[in-house]
Amino acid sequence: MNRRNFLTHAGLLSYGVHFSTNHLHAIDQVASDAKVLKGHRIDKVEFLSANYHFPRFVGRNSQLKPNGQHKKDSCVRLYTDQGAVGWGRGSGGRDRNKLIKSLIGKTIDQLFVPSVGTRNGVHPAFDLALHDLAGVILKKPVYQMLGAKGSKATDVYSGMIYFDELDKEGEYIGIDKVVQNCQWDYDYGYRKVKVKIGRSSRWYPHDEGLAKDIEVVNKIHEVFGKKGLGILVDANDGYSLQDTIDFFEGVKDVPIYWFEEPFRENAQTSRKLKQWMLENGRDKTFYTDGEKDPDLELVRELIADGTLDMHLVDIQGYGFTKWRRLIPFLKKHRAMASPHTWGSMLKTHYVSHLAAGLDSTAIIEGVTCLSDDIDYGDYKIIDGKLNVSDASGFGMKLLV
Repeated sequence: MNRRNFLTHAGLLSYGVHFSTNHLHAIDQVASDAKVLKGHRIDKVEFLSANYHFPRFVGRNSQLKPNGQHKKDSCVRLYTDQGAVGWGRGSGGRDRNKLIKSLIGKTIDQLFVPSVGTRNGVHPAFDLALHDLAGVILKKPVYQMLGAKGSKATDVYSGMIYFDELDKEGEYIGIDKVVQNCQWDYDYGYRKVKVKIGRSSRWYPHDEGLAKDIEVVNKIHEVFGKKGLGILVDANDGYSLQDTIDFFEGVKDVPIYWFEEPFRENAQTSRKLKQWMLENGRDKTFYTDGEKDPDLELVRELIADGTLDMHLVDIQGYGFTKWRRLIPFLKKHRAMASPHTWGSMLKTHYVSHLAAGLDSTAIIEGVTCLSDDIDYGDYKIIDGKLNVSDASGFGMKLLV
């Protein structure tokens, strides 16, 4: 993969610093924002949960039993003495009372710097909520606090195509169900879908499972290829190197946007796969990893040497502030960001601000959700792109 050509074409190269009148204005703005944030003090913290559900039952992947349909988001909501309210996904666990005490009475500027994120020592549970709260106070969407360096519309894919030929009990009901779910996602506005593969890892005999992976991907391309529906695949560490090669050869006529987590990241095996891809016509397929319990140092090493093309560590599990700090490393090595968001549409929307703010995210994982407890805001998927909200903070409301 020629990363430089791709990144230039996608508008994801933004290196260098330009000093001008605008730069001096930015310095003044930083000072002004800090003064405004200093005028607000945390006087109440709530930990709570919100119900939501996927539009359909979500089945198995290579490792896990069915995801199901009805879920809860653990959230934290922050109040200031001036009446501002911000919230975000986060959990305090057993240390809730201790965490609450760590915030009460603090001014927002003691906890958060708009140009950086949360200050050192602030618990990760408050990361997203503080971004939202600062945006509300400053009357800015989060992506503007990040610099608004990227496009407000970013490619998005549906992350919801699982082993849908199996029902809840694991009985085979046919791949027409997979096609039906792809159609739902296409009608919703997605123009790419991530297809779970790796059936040979747990749910099928080896050869039968690999053959079913190949059959499913070929079928999706046969039905939707002319409609422009792109395909990503994710084995969730369910393949060997040879399985991965055999899969590629089985779908030789299908353009694959990326291959995610073929196996546990391993320096030697990962490099062998990348070399095979470059030598066998898969130089336009991105090799991505870093999502499931990653060895972060190894992932960085594989990005630096050109083996991996994208970093996928979770937007919340790793941290929104830490992602902001990771972007310069990725840009330095002409790699891309696509933070993992599976499980909640809140996380999908958070990543859209990272993308619009820092010009680094090639594509966003879309997780379609419905809820009476959450107003997901005015984000829109149009022709395969997720349009970020211009409302203050993250632009979403907690209704509980």
